[in-house]
Amino acid sequence: MKRRRRTPKTSRRMNRRDFLKLGGTSLAGAALLGASGCGGEEPQNGMANITFSFGPDDSGTLEALVENFNREFEGEIQVEYRQFSRLTDEYFDEITGGIEDGSVDVIGGDVVWTAEFAENGWIEDITNRMYRDYPLTVPDVFLGAAITSCSYDNRLWGTPWFSDAGLLYYRADLLEEAGFDAPPETWDELSEMATQIRDGNDIRFGFVFQGDEYEGGVVNGCEYVWNAGGQVLTGTTSVPSTGTPPSLSPNAVAINSPNAVRGLEIQRSLVADGVSPEEVASYREEDSSDAFLAGDAVFMRGWPFMYALADEEGSEIEAGQIGVAPLPTAAADGRSFSCLGGWNMLINSASENKDAAWEFIKFATSNESQRTRALEGAFLPTLEELYEDNEILESVPVIELGRDIIENNTRTRPVTPFYSEISATLAASFNESLRGEVEPEEAVEDLQEDLEGIVRRN
Repeated sequence: MKRRRRTPKTSRRMNRRDFLKLGGTSLAGAALLGASGCGGEEPQNGMANITFSFGPDDSGTLEALVENFNREFEGEIQVEYRQFSRLTDEYFDEITGGIEDGSVDVIGGDVVWTAEFAENGWIEDITNRMYRDYPLTVPDVFLGAAITSCSYDNRLWGTPWFSDAGLLYYRADLLEEAGFDAPPETWDELSEMATQIRDGNDIRFGFVFQGDEYEGGVVNGCEYVWNAGGQVLTGTTSVPSTGTPPSLSPNAVAINSPNAVRGLEIQRSLVADGVSPEEVASYREEDSSDAFLAGDAVFMRGWPFMYALADEEGSEIEAGQIGVAPLPTAAADGRSFSCLGGWNMLINSASENKDAAWEFIKFATSNESQRTRALEGAFLPTLEELYEDNEILESVPVIELGRDIIENNTRTRPVTPFYSEISATLAASFNESLRGEVEPEEAVEDLQEDLEGIVRRN
């Protein structure tokens, strides 16, 4: 008997397009405008006021960036940094409230939002601005993966701000003490090392990662599938001419395979075998980084910015005790893949101050601004030239590894205008498999059917 699948959490809410059509914008916008300032205001005394939205920034570099911009453009443009949720899913819901009424001008947007936002007409086509204001052809200025994340339908809809890739963090000091001369290359090796070091040092956890039913859980689940040789969606990539952004069309569902099953089996086995705690099924970024930086875990799957947290007050371990490596694979001869993450800067198509918004984007994504955030916050730059900066590479070693992974070992989540629906479906199934509520084989069979239905409907 076929089980009755749990409805993804996000599907119990009104979808974003219906929310905006039915006037939800005015309600959400009214709540969000409780903060001071409002994007889209008429210039006062010749000055344009714009609003930039993003989540909290623990490094302090974002507040400093806004202050520096306001100081440099005093009397011309003033930017208000409006802080939304740090959780990507919640932030998505919040930002849709400020899009159509123009109360937000510049959007810090997840790399997976480009196609959906562009298709719905929520963001401005900035192709001409990008090619006009950068000295080289755009693909030569930015990392290839970063500029691709801003592309949809052979147009550019955003400017790459900072990039991300999933990395394996490990306690280098403990591995050395235990006699291991290198980090694990396979999940079996990680399990062996984690168990030995955890038990020998009275540490709570062997390995922590992000497994909750949210976007981070989708990312982690995809990485387990990819690193076992499986895929989720495949499709075609077209580049009409040299220097033109590519157009991606992931429209073939390929998740129902033995390799994908193997990947989810490995993820579940880490919990079943006690290498990871059962709580990882509800872990998000902050939960895993808190455990690792408190000295409670030997290994952690994390993003590059987490490296900078080791030197903050409250961390029990220092950056010098941490090693970083590519994610393990199912087999010794397997290729390691990380999920491409990161954030782009987008212009709200309803903004009344698009020129001012563009000035802020250029400032925020400039060499100087990205360099500062790399050195002080371990944010991976999107500009090619900064990966030749010796001070950055020496001060933040995670960046050099991150660049190599982004250029050679990342995969993107599906670039599609209906990604939200796909994401919610993946999040629910991956989480059910991780919790042991369904077998991995059944999970991928159901996902094949469900994802094919989404592609067909759209």
